[in-house]
Amino acid sequence: MTEIASPHISQPRILVLGVQPGTPPFRIMEIDGEVVCEARAITDVLVTAAAYGITVHDLDDPDVVRWVGGDKFTWLPRH
Repeated sequence: MTEIASPHISQPRILVLGVQPGTPPFRIMEIDGEVVCEARAITDVLVTAAAYGITVHDLDDPDVVRWVGGDKFTWLPRH
C-alpha cells in the first residue's frame, strides 16, 4: 500500500495578526483561537503567552507562533 505524504501544517496556539493603525500601532494576538490582547511589542507577546501558561523559547518556531502580515520585528504599519 502506498501512502501519500501530506505537508505538515502546524496549528500553533499563538497567532499574531497584522499591524493595526493606532496610537501606538498594535497587533491583535490570539491564543487557542481567542482574542486575548492588543500587542504593541514582542514583550507583550511573551508576557501574554506566559499569563496563559505558554513558555515561548523561540519566536521563529512556526509550531509555536504564527506571525501574519509581518514577522516579530513588524510593529509599524506599512506605507
